[in-house]
Amino acid sequence: QVQLVESGGGLVQPGGSLGLSCGASGKFLSINDMAWYRQAPGNQRELVATITSFGDTKYADSVKGRFTISRDNAKKTVFLQMNSLKPEDSAVYYCNARILVLPTWRDYWGQGTQVTVSS
Repeated sequence: QVQLVESGGGLVQPGGSLGLSCGASGKFLSINDMAWYRQAPGNQRELVATITSFGDTKYADSVKGRFTISRDNAKKTVFLQMNSLKPEDSAVYYCNARILVLPTWRDYWGQGTQVTVSS
């Protein structure tokens, strides 16, 4: 069974930094795009950043220049480095990956990790 397990959330002061990681485990053939989403109370889940298997990245306008997504294909892990954090970045962060489990590609989600930016 394929699982995505996240770690790294917590409480940080405004202007601070936090790093998230998400590793894939289980039986599968390949991982395509990986991404981070977030959802604040009362809001819809929104896309934060994506990264292809080749390392091409895209970011939401609200996090450009502050967040960096990266991945280690050998370790089947995606990372999100968050700098200059703002209170509005507070949310539950979810990782997402498109994974090949024969015979099809499927989207998998992590369990979510809370990020709270507050003084």
